[in-house]
This record gives sequence, C-alpha cells and structure tokens, in this order.
Amino acid sequence: MNPWLLLFGGLGVLTLGARGLISGGGSLALRFGITPLVIGLTVMAYGTSAPELVVSAEAALRDRGGIALGNVIGSNVCNVALILGFCALLRPLTAHRKIVSRETPILIGVSVLAMLLLLDRHLGRIDGIVMLMLLAVYSWYIIRAARRDATTEPSDSPPRRYSLGLSLLFTLGGLALLIVGAEGFVDGAVTLARSWGWSELLIGLTVIAVGTSMPEFALSTVATLRHESDVALGNVVGSCLFNLLGILGVVGVIHPTAVPELNPLDLVVMVATTLALLPLLWGDRRITRWEGGVLLVCYAVYTWWMFQRGGA
Repeated sequence: MNPWLLLFGGLGVLTLGARGLISGGGSLALRFGITPLVIGLTVMAYGTSAPELVVSAEAALRDRGGIALGNVIGSNVCNVALILGFCALLRPLTAHRKIVSRETPILIGVSVLAMLLLLDRHLGRIDGIVMLMLLAVYSWYIIRAARRDATTEPSDSPPRRYSLGLSLLFTLGGLALLIVGAEGFVDGAVTLARSWGWSELLIGLTVIAVGTSMPEFALSTVATLRHESDVALGNVVGSCLFNLLGILGVVGVIHPTAVPELNPLDLVVMVATTLALLPLLWGDRRITRWEGGVLLVCYAVYTWWMFQRGGA
C-alpha cells in the first residue's frame, strides 16, 4: 500500500480514536460520579496524548526504538516551540500563576530526569517503572491540589454525558481506532524512512512527532482563539509531562528499548526548550507575539539541523 496513504490515513484514524476515547471516557467517568474537574485533569489532558502513547508502544513492540523514543522527544519540543509559538503569534498567552509556580517547574524536573535516564541511549524496565510511579504521584497531586482550589477548573464545559452503551462504544471504538491507526502510521513512517534513507530516529523526531501532536495543536489553537490561554498552556504542559512519565514508562515496561543512534544533543534541546518556559512566563506571565515568533524560528532551525545531520 502507498506509504503516504498509510501515514495520513493512520493519522486520521488516530485522531478519530483519540476523540472517541476522550468523549467516551469522559462520559463514563461522569456516570461513575467523577467530577468534571478531575475528568479535565486526567481523561482530557492525557487523552490528547493517546496517539503518542499508542504509536510509541506499537513501535517499541516492533523493535523500532528510534521511532518510540524519537516520538516522545520530538513531541515535547514540538509542543513548546511549535504549538505555543504558533498560539502566541495568534494571540499573546497569559499564564495562571500556578502554571508558572507549579506545573512548569515539575515539567523541568521531569525533563532533566528523562535526559539523565536516556543518556546511555537505553530505556530499561526499571526506568519505566520509575516513570509510571512518578506519573501516579503527579496525577494524585494535581487532583488533590485542584480539589483544594475550585478556581483551577480547567474548563467551563464539562464532558457530555451519553448513555452507558454509547459511552462504551465511544471508548472501546476509540481504543480500537487508536490501535489500527497506530499500525498504519508506523508502517507508513518506516517505509518512507527507508525509501528516503532517513534513520527511524529522525522520522520519529519530525514527521511522527508533529503528526501525533495534532490533537494538542488543535485544542491549544481553539483555546487561544477563545481567549483561554490557561487551557492552551495547561494542555501543552500536561501533554509534555504525560509524554515523559506515561509514554516512556509504558515503553520501558512493555519492551526495554535501546537506540544507539540517539544523539544526546536532542535530549539537551528538549530540556532547553522546556527551560525556556520559565523566563518567558516569569514576571508578567506572558508569552508575547515576538517571543512566539522566536520559538517558531528555533523550531525551524532545530528541524533543519536534524535533517542536516541525518538524525544521528
């Protein structure tokens, strides 16, 4: 089958699957008495990273470690530099003080930890267990903190409540679409990488990372246009945290992965991109249009540099 059809068809199916999972999961959570606040901080926040999770897990199970790890690293760089840069160009972003004082420092710490764990170019089972334990602690922490402060409600619009049958259909159907879409997406990416002479790491860092970040891009763009900067910023920060803790955790546990071609500089760029959030948001807690433009230029330069070195 045409690799482009597999790539874009798989991406489309992944997007539909993520929407189904978020809608069905949110509705099921409401039916079990879980508050919209907790749903927003868990089902919605982590659901937008479902494509990254399934694609990286699928790649790891096929011994495509370059795609699995490249997707995580590239997605985090894309989330901050490309997505926030683009959103800030549309409209300057203003952050809630808790994003600056709580979530961003946590993300920086987790990014540094991930870099240290991956410097040996290997993600082991113990590494994965540590990441998943930290994800559980972080999830408990943000839910507890949010319940103490009702002003942290992430959205004025709670998830829609469907019938039990329809909720299960959306949830299970979304999961099935994610699996099918991931298979096609990975197949197309691997075929293109081989035909172009690219390393699997390079295509994971670029094409796959950008593709699987489309749910975050769409959500943050819509939130920015609605003057909901907190939603746009919170979505990006939450997605980056889940990518590092959840996806690296799952990949490490189900299939320890080695990527000899992983360049430590890619890890440095990931951490540097995250660190850039602090000076950008410090003081007036705003990312201005010109700062957004700088982020986009930095992403373009990084992408050019990756292609120049061939991803290794």
